[in-house]
Amino acid sequence: MIAAMTTRRGLFVAPFDPLADPGVVGDLAASAEAAGWDGFFVWDHLQYGERVTDIADVWTCCAAVAMRTEKVRFGPMVTPLARRRPQVLARQAASLAVLSGGRFVLGLGLGDDWVGELGAFGDETDPRVRGRMLDEGLEVLTTLLSGGPVDHDGAHYAARGVRFRPAAAVPIWLAGRYGNRAPLRRAARHDGFFVIGLDRPEDLDDVTAGLAEHSPAPGHDLVIDLRPEQDPSAWLDRGASWVLTRIGPFDLDLAEVRRIVEAGP
Repeated sequence: MIAAMTTRRGLFVAPFDPLADPGVVGDLAASAEAAGWDGFFVWDHLQYGERVTDIADVWTCCAAVAMRTEKVRFGPMVTPLARRRPQVLARQAASLAVLSGGRFVLGLGLGDDWVGELGAFGDETDPRVRGRMLDEGLEVLTTLLSGGPVDHDGAHYAARGVRFRPAAAVPIWLAGRYGNRAPLRRAARHDGFFVIGLDRPEDLDDVTAGLAEHSPAPGHDLVIDLRPEQDPSAWLDRGASWVLTRIGPFDLDLAEVRRIVEAGP
């Protein structure tokens, strides 16, 4: 089992409807830091079905969080890399890392089309193709963020002789649904695994054992999220280094959100 010395607590916030304002998100992040939360992570979506009307841009929200806080870790949780240009994303990530003094975490994943979000905007809907695009994009992205030259000619990305000067370290967490082994293997090669869809605390034993088979680097993070009404105590000693409280996605009430944030972990 991969044991965490200390389990940190964070918020996993959908910037939807009453929260679809980067100023409000920045205010909530400042309140979260004052209340003792360790992290503030923002969903990245363009649409989320008929029950959600307004959605804020995740990068603008992250900039607001960076400017309104001094200690919390933050970042998109998660960005579907297949619909973004990795060289542009590398610049955005490096800039937010500098702006925040190295507190930015880049959450990436395959993306999900359950509400038709990808197809509606002409993005790739085949998960197997998105998986290949994710791996290709990660190769370009991680090379650029490490300061190395890109000499890559994939089916979806092409850049030759490009070199970025690294500005600050950017940890990369990969997301995946519980039981799917490909995301777990991918995440073990990077800095963390945000595992989605856990039903029981005991499921974490299977995840930590699976990660251990792939020998992740020391300090590798295992991240889970829970609903506000779920008791986190049963999850805290089972290998997770981060336990996030989910805020959203539906029927958000700003006063109730503030109550959850200000109550602290």
